[in-house]
This record gives sequence, structure tokens and C-alpha cells, in this order.
Amino acid sequence: MKAAAAVRNWLATRHGLAAEAALVVALYAVYQTVRGLVAERQARLQVKSRWATDYDKGFPIKNFETDFVVHVALNRGYRYRRRQTTEDEGRRAPLVYVLPVKVVAAAQRPSRTWKKVRLYDIPKVESYLDN
Repeated sequence: MKAAAAVRNWLATRHGLAAEAALVVALYAVYQTVRGLVAERQARLQVKSRWATDYDKGFPIKNFETDFVVHVALNRGYRYRRRQTTEDEGRRAPLVYVLPVKVVAAAQRPSRTWKKVRLYDIPKVESYLDN
């Protein structure tokens, strides 16, 4: 709070050109430093989601220009193999897998025409669950 008030007071008064130029240079240096720190911490994500509980545990992917693939199994109900009943309509808690792109690329079979990756082709896939 005090720092904000001090900055507001400093900006409200007139200063010489040299003082204002020095402040601009200092603020630009801080900006460049922070920008470099933030830029190094950015990660590119690709999100793949499936809403059906009874899906085939796979997702198509063609573009590997990313750092992580986030696969979300929403588990909102049955669509394919199972039929919903009064006791079980297929709703489950969502599952989120955060997979490094190298792991996903290694699990993709080139013979598949849809370029699909299945979770059972990823070794130790449980270790990427909700991570």
C-alpha cells in the first residue's frame, strides 16, 4: 500500500527529463527481466477430451508441436458399448492425464490411419493420471 502511494505521489509531481528517462530505462530493464523469466516457464498444451464413459481409451493426434498433451476423460455417460440403466447411467468422475509429448509420440502406431494413440499403449499411464 505504501509503495503504491509513493509511486502515485512521485508520478503526480513534475521531474526533470533526466530523472524520468532514468526511470523509463529502469522500468524497461525490469520488464525485460520479468519477461525472460515468464517466457522460460511457458508450456504449450494440447487438450484432447472424450465425453463418453465407454470410449476406446484413445484419441487422435497429428500435431506434435507441443510440450504436453492433456487427455480428459469426462465420463458423462455411455455412448458406445454399454447401455444406461436406472442403476448405472455411466457417469463417473473425470480423469485427467497430463502426458509429455514424447511419451505420446512413442505410443502412436504409424500403421493407424487416424494417427490414434490409445492409453493402454502408454507405459505406466497411471503415473500421469491427475498429475
